[in-house]
Parts: sequence; structure tokens; C-alpha cells
Amino acid sequence: MAGETLHVHFLGTAGALPTPQRNPSCIMVRRGSDTLLFDCGEGAQQQMMRARTGFTIDAIFITHWHADHYLGLFGLLETMGFNGRVDPITIYGPRRIHDMVSVILRLNNTPGFPIEASEVEDGVPVFFDGYRVIPFATRHGCDSFGYILKENERPGRFNREAAISLGVPPGPLFGRLQRGETVSVRDERDEREVRPDQVMGPPRPGRTVVYTGDTRPMNTWPESAYGADLLIHDATFDDAEAKRADEVFHATAGDAGVAARDLGAVRLALVHISSRYTQTASHIQDAKKQYSGDVLFPDDCTMIEIPFRD
Repeated sequence: MAGETLHVHFLGTAGALPTPQRNPSCIMVRRGSDTLLFDCGEGAQQQMMRARTGFTIDAIFITHWHADHYLGLFGLLETMGFNGRVDPITIYGPRRIHDMVSVILRLNNTPGFPIEASEVEDGVPVFFDGYRVIPFATRHGCDSFGYILKENERPGRFNREAAISLGVPPGPLFGRLQRGETVSVRDERDEREVRPDQVMGPPRPGRTVVYTGDTRPMNTWPESAYGADLLIHDATFDDAEAKRADEVFHATAGDAGVAARDLGAVRLALVHISSRYTQTASHIQDAKKQYSGDVLFPDDCTMIEIPFRD
């Protein structure tokens, strides 16, 4: 797991209305060979072509049933069928996900591959190899969820010198110890076992990415969101429009900064930007008033890599 890359592609960063520069919500996360899509606004497949990501998606997570977050599903799934996909895909989402997939299947007739629906529940993880996606309820005036991609803990650092001092010769036994196996070593005096805890440091945390989807400021956060390497937060308005943000169940850039500060996030990305804004300065300034970390205002098709902290 230590060698898995983690890339975030901001395929759509607009609010409810697209602009010539920004498409509706769509975030792609690639971890190793897995590709997950979070929301799928209209035009998502064109954005994938522009970003050269391809259409091989392993799972799709929808935050809520406002059209700017799911209209791209119809075209994307049909394109997958045209490209000869045979592997099943699961679409995860709030209540009514089964109705939505039924509509997709009726309209797409025979896509050529199984499309499955799975209703998410607050705090109930969806498990993948080496990580999990944890839904959490958000505040958007309807059934709505954010998602936390959280990697499993990584093994601690291997102490080569300690292993040699315990009689373990360099070679395959080193790898077995690092994979958590107890090994046997023999010399002229005796045969004994060496355990991983004798040569491995304490476990190290994996990486965490939090995507809020659309939400008013959160009153409480799931424990698994704290210390996020990247928080992708609704910042539909700047702080001058705080009253409007409250009326339509969205957040301001300042609200996003407060969330990043409270969570101890390493980086903050501001998304779901209202079409009224053509400049980034006010959003970044408002977020930085609350949060001293790295604030990103990504353009569509921007990709960033999430490194391990150590």
C-alpha cells in the first residue's frame, strides 16, 4: 500500500449553473488502480476527455439529487457501454438511488453491463482494498451526504539494523517481516523466532480526502474527517453573500476556512463556485482569514497529488 498514488482531478467546480470556464460538480479520485467518481454533473465525460483520464470508473458516489450533481450519469454510462464495458458498476447515493438507477436503465435500454444501486447511510463505510469511503450527513435542505476517503493505516518503518542484530539476514525475510509475518532464524547456537513488532516502528496513518458536496456550515464532523490531507468544501459564495448562502443551504469561502481550521486539514480546496464570480481573490482572502493552511481555488481539469505526510 505504501506505494499507491492518490490523485484528485477537479473535473467540475461550478455551482448550479455552469460557466464557459467551469462545469457542474464532478470530482475524480484515483488511488492506485482504482478510480472513484464523486458526483457527475452534466458534461462530465467531456471533462474526462479534456483531462485525459479515460472512462474506466470503478464506483460512483452521488451526494444528493439536485440535477447539477447527477445529470452527467446518463451520458457517461452510455459512453461506457459504447466503449465495450462489461464489468458491473455500483452507484452509491442517498435515498431514491434505486429509483434513479431504474430510470437510467429504462432510458439507456441495454447498457451492456450491470449497473447496481446502493443506498448509503450516515457513518456506514463502503470498503475497498486498502481504504474505505465513509458517507456523512450534510446540511443542504434535502437528503445529502459528503464522503470521506480514508486509507488504512500503513505499517511502521522497518528497522534494518534491529533485524540484523536479531540474526535476520538481509533478503526475503525482511519483506516477510514488513508484511507482518513472524520469521524463524537459525545460527550455530539456536533457532528462534523474530516478530514484526521487534523490528517495525509504530503504524503510520494513511491519507484522508474529505468532499462535502453542497452544505451549510457543519455543526459537528465525523471523527474520521479530522486531520484530512485535503478538504474539498462547498464555497458557493464569498463572505459578502453570507445571508444568501444561508438562504439556499450553501457555504461561503469563510465557512470553508473555518471547517479546514477546525478539522486540522492540510489543504483546502474551494469548489461549487457560483456563476456570479469570475475572480478568485475574494474567496481566497475570506478562507485565509479563518485558515492558515494551503488554500486552493482549482480550475476545471486541475489535478493534484496527495502525498504521504512523512
